[in-house]
Amino acid sequence: MDKNNADVGHETTVHWFRKGMRLHDNPAFRLSCEARNSKGECYKLRPIYILDPYFRKYIRAGANRWRFLQQSLVDLDTTLRKLGTRLYVIRGLPHEVFPDLFAKWNVKLLTFELDTEPYARERDNQVEHLARKHGVKVEQKVSHTIYNTELVLRANGGSVPMTYQKFISVVESMPNPRRPIPAPDTLPPGCLINDDLNNQEFDVPTLDELLTLKGFNPAELKPCLYPGGEKEALRRLEEYMKNKTWVCKFEKPNTSPNSLKPSTTVLSPYMKFGCLSASHFYYRLKEVIGNSPHSKPPVSLIGQLYWREFYYTVGASTPNFDKMEGNSICCQVPWDNNPDALEAWTNGKTGYPFIDAIMRQLRDEGWIHHLARHAVACFLTRGDLWISWEKGLAVFEELLLDADWSMNAGNWMWLSASAFFHQFFRVYSPVAFGKKTDKSGDYIRKYIPELAKYPDQYIYEPWSAPKSIQERAGCVIGVHYPKRVVVHEDVYKNNITKMSLAYKSTKAGKSSSNTKKSREMSSPDKKNIKKAKLK
Repeated sequence: MDKNNADVGHETTVHWFRKGMRLHDNPAFRLSCEARNSKGECYKLRPIYILDPYFRKYIRAGANRWRFLQQSLVDLDTTLRKLGTRLYVIRGLPHEVFPDLFAKWNVKLLTFELDTEPYARERDNQVEHLARKHGVKVEQKVSHTIYNTELVLRANGGSVPMTYQKFISVVESMPNPRRPIPAPDTLPPGCLINDDLNNQEFDVPTLDELLTLKGFNPAELKPCLYPGGEKEALRRLEEYMKNKTWVCKFEKPNTSPNSLKPSTTVLSPYMKFGCLSASHFYYRLKEVIGNSPHSKPPVSLIGQLYWREFYYTVGASTPNFDKMEGNSICCQVPWDNNPDALEAWTNGKTGYPFIDAIMRQLRDEGWIHHLARHAVACFLTRGDLWISWEKGLAVFEELLLDADWSMNAGNWMWLSASAFFHQFFRVYSPVAFGKKTDKSGDYIRKYIPELAKYPDQYIYEPWSAPKSIQERAGCVIGVHYPKRVVVHEDVYKNNITKMSLAYKSTKAGKSSSNTKKSREMSSPDKKNIKKAKLK
């Protein structure tokens, strides 16, 4: 630590950036900036980010996501420096570094944005305990979601709204969500620290340094299509808000999963990292739409924000939400363990060009369209490979820029028909689905160049091309491009039967469990409970 800093003796407030990597609509940061002691004097402000230098079992992140993080840190540091302060990047684990920071910086207040993920809650409880031991007050503010998930539960009588429509009805019965606050133009002069603005000990790591630390080769990164940071998030938002007609008419199912350029906003990574405030996005949409005719949830842009809020609410209140076992809302399915098929799916080598193109785009760029996610998730699970959605969740968590814990788990349960969605017999075709929006297969040619010279009629089913055409195209199936890992027409019907049996088994198990609990309760106990209720 910076032992020679002349400002160390002053009372300090620390704002801890984690997901909320922005200054606009950041009430916890604003609180740190304006905090004063009992004498009315400003605390010295130190905004920090804690970079875990170790490989942790709970962190699955590919090179694209580390790049996005590094860019976001640079952007945040640049913005803070314009205000007269800086970002202090601390290397270590929160529970190890905070006691040292509390003592050496004479910290009196710690602020941060509330996080509902299980690991985050465990971490934050640990930090709060340490803060109390050191006489440090802790303030958490809700700003990563539009609604406070606890207030949504309270408005629903203490229970979790388990359907999207129920969630909508609950939040529409609540007061309007809080309005976002602007980013500060200036900071109180008394909170600024001048002595260590150039101290390299706290600098944001370079991209090469960070990727090397995490075991990646920087030279293997593909071009960056979605730069991280608050500045880019706001620029991207306003670019879309300029087109009122597009905003009002937006219906997500009508966008294309295989367009060569994204047919949606690609704002999800910026919301995952908190570079863009969900509340700011929500109210900007309200402003742009005004009283004009517009699409409605669940397909509208506001509807997409509500999906995020829905999954956050269910995820925050459901134990083991990201697992099958111990998850009360999840169908218990006897998935297969097939490492070879999983590897083929992960690396875009299933032999189905539409599926493989999606997975290769994901690995190269860190983002794929939501309907593309539907297709590959169904293919991995109930549609074709019969592999657990937990395996797919892990791959998405590593490769997606917008890998959001609650949404990732919720969507995988939905698409595997394990929860929320129960029409398991509706299976995406790995051939016909992509043809709807890209008959000539331009998307496939972009991400699977070995198939680029195939005629349109064979681009989705290259195995059906005569050997002479395969040779002429320079790509023989089984040599230059893999054979199909399964025959879709055969396996999906068997999988529907297996899914039906899993549904019956899960239902029977729940019924048996409820009956057992009822029998375990003796008659006197039931009478006592009835009396207690009457009281």
